[in-house]
Amino acid sequence: MNQVPMNEQERVDDLLTHDLHIIQSDEVFSFSMDAVLLARFAPVPKYGKILDLCTGNGVIPLLLSTRTEAEIEGIEIQPRLADMARRSVEMNGLSHRIQIREGDLRELVKVTGHGVYDAITVNPPYMPVTTGEVKLNAHQAIARHEIHCSLEEVAVAAMRLVRPGGKVSMVHKPQRLGEILTVLRQYRLEPKVIRFVHPRAGAEANMVLIEALRDGKPDVRVLPPLIVYNENGEYCEEIMNIYYGPKEGRA
Repeated sequence: MNQVPMNEQERVDDLLTHDLHIIQSDEVFSFSMDAVLLARFAPVPKYGKILDLCTGNGVIPLLLSTRTEAEIEGIEIQPRLADMARRSVEMNGLSHRIQIREGDLRELVKVTGHGVYDAITVNPPYMPVTTGEVKLNAHQAIARHEIHCSLEEVAVAAMRLVRPGGKVSMVHKPQRLGEILTVLRQYRLEPKVIRFVHPRAGAEANMVLIEALRDGKPDVRVLPPLIVYNENGEYCEEIMNIYYGPKEGRA
């Protein structure tokens, strides 16, 4: 692990895989399980170019680097989070493979051009600005609420940036699934795979993972549900595999 500058209130957390670590702070929005699940769910090419929209502190690019040899980019509008992401990439010795951009995803196509990415991932803000209480902490508010980008603007950006036949993967809240599917289709991103995530068996889903294909034909698969906790309140085996790897390889 390379030494990088650290700011006050920052810490280094273990990502529990491939000896990866990440810089986090309680003062800004830290990643949670939804990002980890998306990084495992998203189909990625072995080579080519991958883009992570709303990358935050860069957790998804870091985790994707364990699954592919492709070039990976992340874009984040908040300067502090983009800086944390860059330093995490450097700390893990991945600057040759991962590039973090500070900027507005709605404007990125002006820099890169159309259709340059083979795959896109996005863990967008879940809540419209008019819904719920916007947090006083600006970093958390931007991460949770559609202050700088709406669901539609995310779909437009993804459609412009991914190549025809490329894949866009998203994690979101099931309550907005109808709207998500409508918006994706409106912008030529055909939903192909859906998987619901449930905190425990018998409980309502609290996350949904969606894979869409640019210019794909209508044909969607709904995968078996992903259950997080068993009856003992412990992670189910599939979640353990996602976080820690196969059972035989765990310490």
